[in-house]
Amino acid sequence: MAFRNSLRASASLSAFAVALAALAAPAAAQDAATDDTATANPVPDDSNAIVVTGFRASLQSATAQKKRSEAIVESVKAEDIGKLPDNSIGESIARLPGLAAQRSNGRANIISIRGFGPDFSTTTLNGREQTTTNDSRAVEFDQFPSEILAGVNVYKTAQADHTAGGLVGSIDLRTIRPLEQKTRVIAVGARGTYIDDQVNPKANETGYRVFGTFVDTFADDTMGIALSAAYSSEPYSIRDWNAWGYGEYGPNTYGISGVKTWAESEQLDRLGVNGTFQARLGDQLTFTLDGFYSHFESKLDQKGFEMPILCCGSTVTSFTGTPVSNPLLAGSSIVQSATWTGRPIIENYATDQKNDTYSFGGNLLWDNDAGTRAMLDVSWSRTDRWQDRLETTAGLGRNLPTPGGTFGYSVTDKALQFTSNFNGANPNLVLTDVQGWSGSTVQAGYDKIRSSKDDLKEIRAEIEQEIGGGFVRSVKVGVDKTLRNKTLTQDEAFLTPPNNADSAAIPSALLLEPTNLDRGFGPILSYDPRVLVPQGVLSYLPNPFGASQAYDIKEDVWTPYAMASLEADLGTTRLTGNIGIQAVHTDVTSSGPVNGTITDSYWMVLPSANLVFRAPEDFVVRLAASKQMMRPRLPSMNNIVSYGYNPAYNPPIYTGSGGNPRLRPYRATSFDMSFEKYFAAQGYIALQLYYKHLDQYIDPNGIDEAFDYSGYPPPSGLTPSSPIGIFSGPVNTKGGYIMGGELAGTLPFEVFSPALSGFGITGGVGYTETKATDYRGQSTQIPGYSKWVANMTAFFEKAGFNLRGSMRYRSGFLGDFSLFSGGLDRQAVLSETIFDAQVGYDFQPGSALEGLSLFVQGQNLTDERQATLAQINGVGIEDAWLKYQTYGRRIVAGFTYKF
Repeated sequence: MAFRNSLRASASLSAFAVALAALAAPAAAQDAATDDTATANPVPDDSNAIVVTGFRASLQSATAQKKRSEAIVESVKAEDIGKLPDNSIGESIARLPGLAAQRSNGRANIISIRGFGPDFSTTTLNGREQTTTNDSRAVEFDQFPSEILAGVNVYKTAQADHTAGGLVGSIDLRTIRPLEQKTRVIAVGARGTYIDDQVNPKANETGYRVFGTFVDTFADDTMGIALSAAYSSEPYSIRDWNAWGYGEYGPNTYGISGVKTWAESEQLDRLGVNGTFQARLGDQLTFTLDGFYSHFESKLDQKGFEMPILCCGSTVTSFTGTPVSNPLLAGSSIVQSATWTGRPIIENYATDQKNDTYSFGGNLLWDNDAGTRAMLDVSWSRTDRWQDRLETTAGLGRNLPTPGGTFGYSVTDKALQFTSNFNGANPNLVLTDVQGWSGSTVQAGYDKIRSSKDDLKEIRAEIEQEIGGGFVRSVKVGVDKTLRNKTLTQDEAFLTPPNNADSAAIPSALLLEPTNLDRGFGPILSYDPRVLVPQGVLSYLPNPFGASQAYDIKEDVWTPYAMASLEADLGTTRLTGNIGIQAVHTDVTSSGPVNGTITDSYWMVLPSANLVFRAPEDFVVRLAASKQMMRPRLPSMNNIVSYGYNPAYNPPIYTGSGGNPRLRPYRATSFDMSFEKYFAAQGYIALQLYYKHLDQYIDPNGIDEAFDYSGYPPPSGLTPSSPIGIFSGPVNTKGGYIMGGELAGTLPFEVFSPALSGFGITGGVGYTETKATDYRGQSTQIPGYSKWVANMTAFFEKAGFNLRGSMRYRSGFLGDFSLFSGGLDRQAVLSETIFDAQVGYDFQPGSALEGLSLFVQGQNLTDERQATLAQINGVGIEDAWLKYQTYGRRIVAGFTYKF
C-alpha cells in the first residue's frame, strides 16, 4: 500500500505577479521523488510522475514532485530515455541551486554543495554508497555515462533512514525502473564532438558517443527489464601554465621561483553498462536486481617546458616590481617583468589510467495491506584503478655549468608571457638529468605506477508500520552494515641512460612533429615517452621507495536507526515530515609497510527532524534540524610518511606528509528553512536559508613542523644538505560555521501571455558565509567554498523546436589539484563564468520520423580559463598567478531515436 499520499494543490493567478517581482535568479526544479521499491535509502514515491518529453516538461514534472518532498532536495530529470539536459552528469548537477563544479581537464566532474568541496558529501547509485576512482571517498562523475541515468537527486537535509548522508548532503544517481514504464521503449543515439584548440600534433580533435537502451515489461506487467549501454571516445585539450611558487627577488619583492608550461592532450574512452530486473512476486512482494559496470580508460600526453628561476644554476639579471595594493602586505612588491639565464628542461610526460567499477544490488520489499512494510537490501561495489605516470626530461646536457639561454617574462591579465632565445625543438637535445637533481643517479625520467582497490559491501534491513488516526503516520526501524576496504600499492623506478652514461640521444625515428607552446616559448621537441624503455633508449632502475607508500584502510560501520513519519492537520495547514535518530559505530584499521597497524573506534549519535507545513494557495514552509557527520578523507587516515626532494626551497629540502588513523569525522549541527510558492505544475519560487555550526573540523596540515628524515631512503637518489625538512599531517579542530541562502525558481512565460508560450527561465543564486579554524586557532578556508554561486537557463520549446542558453557562475574558491605524489595541492581558484547553448528539433507525432530528435550543443563558448593565485606570507595577492589553464570550446552534434 502507498505510505505517502499525493498532495493536491491549486494555483492563483495573482501568484504569477509575485513570481515576476521576486524571481531575481531562478533555479532548476527540485525533486525528491524516486522509487521506494528498489533503493537502500528510500525516498518519496514516484508513481504519480508526469511522463512527458522535452526540457520544459521535465521542469514541470520536477516542480510537481518537489511539492511532495519531505526534505530539501534538488534534482534534475532526464527529458526522455537517454536525454539528460546536459552532456555530462557533472554539468547537470552544477546547474542546481547552491551547487557548483570544479573542472578537471575541462570536465565538470567534482561537485561542491553549499560551499563545501566533494570530501564533505557522499554519492550513491540507487541509494547505495559507491566506491571511487580516486584515493578518497569523493565520486568523480565522469565514470557514469549520462545516457544511462534517469535523473539525479541532491539531498541537502538529513533524514534518519538516509544512512549515507554527508556533512552537507548526498547525491543519488538514479537509473531506470522498468515497472514504471507504461510501454516498451527502445532508444538509441549518437553524437560527435569537435574541440577547437587541439594543442599537440596528431592528437584527435574529434570524438563520438553512442548509446542504446531497452526497457520492457512482461508477464502481465509483473516483471520488467531495463538494459542500457553507452560508449564514448572523446578528446580533451588543455593549455596549462604553472608557477612553482613565489620567492624574493629582492627585499620584500616577490616573483615566480620557477615556471612550467605544458600542452596537454587527453583521449578518454569509456564504456558504461547498466541493467535492472524487477518482479512483483504477488501483490505484496517486489524484487529488484541492479547491475552497473564502467570501464574508463584515459591517455594523457603532456609536452612542456620547465625551468627554475631562483635556484639551481639560474641567475636573475634584471627585474621590475610594483607595490602590492593589499594593506596586509604594505611595503611589498610583485615582480611585473624579469630576465634570467639558466638551464631549461624539455619535458615529455605520459599518464595512462584504467578504471573498472562494478556495482550490484538486490532489494526485496514486502508491503502488505495491514500497513506493514519490510525491506532487505544487499549491495556490493568495487573499483580497480591502475595509473602509470611516466616522466622524461631532455636538455643540452647533464647539469652543465653554463646557462642554456636567456629568458624573460612579463605579467599580463592572462598570467605570464615569456621571451626565450632557446631552441626547444633542437633535435640534438639529449635525455638526461638537466638540473642534476637526482645526485649520483642520472635520472632522465621517472615512472610511477599506482594501483588501488576499493571494495564496499553493504547490507540493510528495515521494517515500517503504519499507525492510523494520530500525529505519527508510521514508525520505521532499521540497521545498515557497511564494510569498506581501500588499498594502494605503488611501484616506482628511475629511467636512466644505458651503460651508466650521462645522457641518451633520442633516435630521429622516434621524433614527432614539434609541439608549439604558447606564451612565447615556441616549438619544443616532441616524442612518445612510452616507447623509450621498450626501444632500449632508456633503462628501468627500480626504486624501493615506492613500496613504502603502500597502505591498507578498513572501515566497519554499523548504523541502527529509527524514524517516525508525521502527518497532521493544523487548521487549514497540513503538516508532514519525520523525526528520527541514527547511532553510528565505526571501527577503523589502518596499515602501512613501515609503521605497522593502528586501530580505532568511535560512536556518533545523529538526530534529525524535517517538518513541512503545506498551507493554502500552494505555499510550503520546510524546517529541518540535524546532527551531521562526514568521515575523513581516506588518505588522511593512512599510516605512512610520503616525502620528496623539493627544489622550490632555497636551499632545497625534504618536504613530506602523512596520515592520522585516529582522525575523527567532520561534525556539524545544522538548521534549514525553506519558503516555497508553487504555481500549479508550471513553476515555483523558493527561498532557502541554512546555518551549520562546525562542531568538529579537520585541518589537513595542522601538524606542520620540522622533521628528521635521517634513515629514510632518498626518493630520488639525491641527498639534501640537511636531513631536517618539513612534515605536515591532519588533525581535528573545533569551531566555525557555514550559513547562507539560496533563491531558486522556474518560470514559463506563457503564464503572462499566450504569445510567450514556449519561452521560460530557470535558475538560481546562492550566497554563503563560512568560518573554520585550523590547529592553531587561526581562520582557514574551507575547500570548495564559493561565496556566490549562480546559474540560469533561458529556453524556448514549441512545436518540436528547442533552444536554450545556460550560464553558471561561481566566485573564487579553494580547489584541489592532484600532485605527482598522489596527494592534493589546494590553490585559490579565481571566479568562473561558463556559457553553453543548445538548439534542436524533435519530430512530432504523425511525422514519418516521429521519435527522432536532433541537436547541436556549444560548450564553454567563451573558453573560460581556470586560474589560481598564490599566497605570499598567507595573503592572496592580485597578479601573483600560480596556475592558468584553458580547455577550448566544444561543439557537439547528435541525435536520439526512440521507438
